[in-house]
Amino acid sequence: MKRLLAGLICCWVLHAAHPIWAQNAKREPITLTPAALEIHRQSFVFDGHNDLPWELRSRADAGFVKFDIAQPQSTLHTDIARLKQGGVGAQFWSAYVPADTMKTGDALLQTLEQIDLIHRLTRRYAETFELARTVSDIERIRRAGKIASLIGVEGGHSIQNSLSVLRQLHALGVRYMTLTHSDTLDWADAATDTAKSDGLSPFGEEVVREMNRLGMLVDISHVSVATMHDALRISRAPVIASHSSAFAVAQHPRNVPDEILAQLREKDGVVMINFFSGFVDPEGAKIMAKMFDVFRELREKYPDDADFDRAKARWRKEHPIPRGSVHTIVDHIDHVVKIAGIERVGLGSDFDGVSSLPEQLDDVSMYPYITQELLNRGYTAEQIGQINSGNILRVLRKAEQVAAESR
Repeated sequence: MKRLLAGLICCWVLHAAHPIWAQNAKREPITLTPAALEIHRQSFVFDGHNDLPWELRSRADAGFVKFDIAQPQSTLHTDIARLKQGGVGAQFWSAYVPADTMKTGDALLQTLEQIDLIHRLTRRYAETFELARTVSDIERIRRAGKIASLIGVEGGHSIQNSLSVLRQLHALGVRYMTLTHSDTLDWADAATDTAKSDGLSPFGEEVVREMNRLGMLVDISHVSVATMHDALRISRAPVIASHSSAFAVAQHPRNVPDEILAQLREKDGVVMINFFSGFVDPEGAKIMAKMFDVFRELREKYPDDADFDRAKARWRKEHPIPRGSVHTIVDHIDHVVKIAGIERVGLGSDFDGVSSLPEQLDDVSMYPYITQELLNRGYTAEQIGQINSGNILRVLRKAEQVAAESR
């Protein structure tokens, strides 16, 4: 008995010293069970970030002609059939435009075009999607059997230093804004660029306050740790990281460190786990840590978009990264739960915005594999529902409450 007890203690110590993501880099594929599928069916996925609108723009198909998502689309991560198969009930569609539009001066123009594309997406496929502006809208659309579609602007460069523009974007249906993308702004520092303001400038603080007043979620994906601290300090509403993961698991500057996770517990925010292999796989994160710096250099060298895209593709081919797996994603969920609590984590895939995805998470049909692995690790049906959609719904309600109180 003493030897058995000693062995158990030894195993526990080894497990504590070597967390699950450091063990058995190759883990067995996940097998779906009827129990997990039923849990998944009873809840729904509310994903924090999908880049289909930019993918359509990049492929010159803003009119949904070449890529009719009512039909299977093998070269995209997203189409209607697979959204339904994956149990997606609400989706933040990203109105993303590149950060270098700050230099060309057309950030707002391109953002408005992307917002228009999302509006037209919901009208073109009105039997499947409906634009949502409030939690009540989401609930009504879900009862109608449709996918509630919300808009997130990815990067504060889109407002071109104007609170008036911010208000106009909100009027068009935007319900979160990522404070920066890859590049530092005049008023907010990015995670992957040189700092200017050591976080938020005074104008950046005004942006956060105005977002609170409007009921627009403050998104701290892509921003520096100092900007995260400032956003959490200033915001009266819960903040989100719409598509980020845990830095302690994979040390990429795009991920959220434990010091911020601990504050999210106090501030009632949510980290929505990103699926990009280069952010979530520990080895992949090391390889991709300087990715945005490399891409800035390539953009300077190749100003033509087609040449730039080819150069990026060559660089990625020369720097292969491990894909990771569904296990990897749940490792990040586990860590956020450990530090911040079950109420602080969600899903923010980045589908159609990334070049590599974990095994068994190849497209929007595969969310049930996350549910299965959560069940395998002992999460309850209620907890899985919180992760899939409950937590982000709670945060949206609180943002609406803060806005109502401001008025």
